[in-house]
Amino acid sequence: MTIDGKIYNADVIIFPEKVSPSWWRKEGHSLAIEDLEEILKYKPEVLVVGRGYSSQMRIPPETRRILQYKNIRVIDTETGKAYPIFNDEIAKGTKVVGAFHLTC
Repeated sequence: MTIDGKIYNADVIIFPEKVSPSWWRKEGHSLAIEDLEEILKYKPEVLVVGRGYSSQMRIPPETRRILQYKNIRVIDTETGKAYPIFNDEIAKGTKVVGAFHLTC
């Protein structure tokens, strides 16, 4: 993934004003709420999750429930479709964060 001219090969979290490179999860293909601490502190309206190029990463129901409780709308799809959604949300002025699994 190329962000502002820089190529990223490891999973990343993208905030409107910064990139957190080398994002790592407790379990590689499962998104636990603990994996989202930095995002939860930011308190986005929307979290766009790229689940990998073949959508291997899953979001467990418990993680979804907690995000919903915190009023964070989750949009998740394969990474190739997720980053244009993230860009659209940025263009609309949404307080959005993108969490992108760049493999699988």
